[in-house]
Amino acid sequence: MRGWVTVEDMTESQHMLEGLSNTPRIKPAEEGDKRPVSVSARLGRLQFHNSGKFRVLQVSDIQDGAKVSKDTIALIAASLDTVRPDVVVFTGNQIAGYDPAFSETFVKRSWNVQEAEKEALERTRQQVRGAIEQFLTPLIERGVPFAVTYGNHDSQCGLTNAQLDEIYRSFPGCLNPVPPDTAETADAADDAKNVETAEASEMREPGESLLPKQTVLPFAPGTFALPVLGLEGAANVLALALLDSGGYARGGGFAKPSREALAFLQAVPHRLGVSMMLFQHMPIPQYYDLLKPVKSNAPYAMQGYRGHAGQYYVLDGERTQVGGYLGEGISCPDESEEFDLLHGSLIGISAGHDHRNGFVGDLDGTMLLATPTCGFDTYGPAPDHRATRLIEFDIRHPHEPRTQLLTFGELVGKPSSKKAYTYAINAKPPQDGEGDDLLRKPSLVSRLLGLFGRK
Repeated sequence: MRGWVTVEDMTESQHMLEGLSNTPRIKPAEEGDKRPVSVSARLGRLQFHNSGKFRVLQVSDIQDGAKVSKDTIALIAASLDTVRPDVVVFTGNQIAGYDPAFSETFVKRSWNVQEAEKEALERTRQQVRGAIEQFLTPLIERGVPFAVTYGNHDSQCGLTNAQLDEIYRSFPGCLNPVPPDTAETADAADDAKNVETAEASEMREPGESLLPKQTVLPFAPGTFALPVLGLEGAANVLALALLDSGGYARGGGFAKPSREALAFLQAVPHRLGVSMMLFQHMPIPQYYDLLKPVKSNAPYAMQGYRGHAGQYYVLDGERTQVGGYLGEGISCPDESEEFDLLHGSLIGISAGHDHRNGFVGDLDGTMLLATPTCGFDTYGPAPDHRATRLIEFDIRHPHEPRTQLLTFGELVGKPSSKKAYTYAINAKPPQDGEGDDLLRKPSLVSRLLGLFGRK
């Protein structure tokens, strides 16, 4: 079947960048070279190199507690050394907020928040900071800047996204801006479509940063935009935008992004004069348009989520690149106007959340990318297929980036631990639920086999 491979063959090899295999495409710096690995960090701003390239590394769903798996850290480090990205984008669920380490302040749903004791909250803050420091250390050591958005589990630890933002900004290289105050944010959203009122002065420079010349369009924690300059820094060529795609919905399932955040993103291309590549945690409902309905007993068929729960799917080979894989149904909001509002100015959307999906498709000229988990303390594909994603832009055709999954097996080798949760490819996805669709009560056999994790 075109566009489908077995679990054992999970890779996007059809778009493997030239020369990228087990050997780094770009050799690490020579011994004694203290310059940042990121070329943009050397330039002081996000910018295409003289080579004509600009590289983004997406890291999704680390989803770990106070102690981050050393295999997860090894994958991040190897990915940095292999492709030497200009910037790393973390697309949510870095923190497994449900981890027992945060039990004192755990918040199941945002509308059930109860004020935690000050001392307990401080303990959580320190543990979360320690976890963040663990997976950021490879970036800090190599001089690679980063940007962060959030998923449905990060704030379950009891810290708000704004509080998490403050922690990330305490580390060198963070590009997350201090957002405008609440009133300013509301006014900006109301005026977002009136792009003539958007002045360059509204852009802000990050504080302690590896990119002192970088401007940022701020909006809210996890939602902002970063212009990328062309050769010689003459003009904007594209923008990297991050979106807080929302958490859980009160009626069950997942919430859609806020109207205000979408209004902000609508204005970004007009304000910068370029198209944008959007990074977020949650996929959008249109990801289902990249799938083909099949019978439930079809090979590798995956049951849909909520409104799609009565149907089974495989990747549509006419709409997706060869080598992608579908390991679970698309978990997304039931409805969202995001694609309709934004796709005319989008290069693409790259999302995480569905740990066992890794594919690239095209819908009405917009790339839709699904990136699997890189974490080893959460459910996902086989350990050697945990991955980060490289997105490489070329100045000759900047709106047609190439992309590839960088797998643990290719870059690192054999995991040091067997603590990586997988579930059978032929297991039925869960029925309609509140959102944690992998948290349904498993059978005793499933528990013993360690087949289930968290989303």
